[in-house]
Amino acid sequence: MRNSSRVNALKSVPLFAAFADKELEAVAKVIEVVDVPAGEVLVKQGARGHEFYVISEGAADVIQDGKTVATLKPGDFFGELAVLDPQPRTATVAMTAAGQVMILSEREFFSLLASAPTLSRKLLIGLARRLHAENSVTA
Repeated sequence: MRNSSRVNALKSVPLFAAFADKELEAVAKVIEVVDVPAGEVLVKQGARGHEFYVISEGAADVIQDGKTVATLKPGDFFGELAVLDPQPRTATVAMTAAGQVMILSEREFFSLLASAPTLSRKLLIGLARRLHAENSVTA
């Protein structure tokens, strides 16, 4: 996956909504792209998380307490809070179709924030927008 493709995929992620293209390019440089087969479990409910994922290709099911609650497709993401606060995962995510995922680890994420402190404020804006969006769905 080329860097420009990574940047375009990251633009759709609310966590990075306030980031400029140059800042997204910095994220794209450190994000890992991994090919995953169908059936691969990306995260397991109850396990501590330390990574953020973006589905680039393929599809994945989100499973909570044994029930499929959502299907993720290219452009969808999960685990954004895990890089900030590694609490137990609230669901299992398993690939239902082979594809690619982009993974941003907690270590790479904090390294980015340390190298560019202005990203912290922009990250908070992105998180606030995500919370507002979630609240408007449940309100």
